[in-house]
Amino acid sequence: MWLIFGLLAITATFINLYMFGTGKDYKLAMAMGLSFTALTLVADYSMVSNWVKAEDWAALSDVVPTMEKAFWILTSIAILLNITPTLLELKNRK
Repeated sequence: MWLIFGLLAITATFINLYMFGTGKDYKLAMAMGLSFTALTLVADYSMVSNWVKAEDWAALSDVVPTMEKAFWILTSIAILLNITPTLLELKNRK
């Protein structure tokens, strides 16, 4: 599930940037991009929770350390990309 939400977050982020580039209202796409990013993280946390309940320590030790770094980096990039149009709009107003 986290993969689907992640792909939706990426798609919404690119729609956000495209809409800003064409001068259209981008705020809904920005909210969707950030929302799908949050859903991706929650879905991943749910997956890890299931592994803990099943006591699948091999899966936890193999996947979690790498995914933790990846999610920090990708979430930071998603936030920056989604708020870039707002920051540029504020800069252009001044």
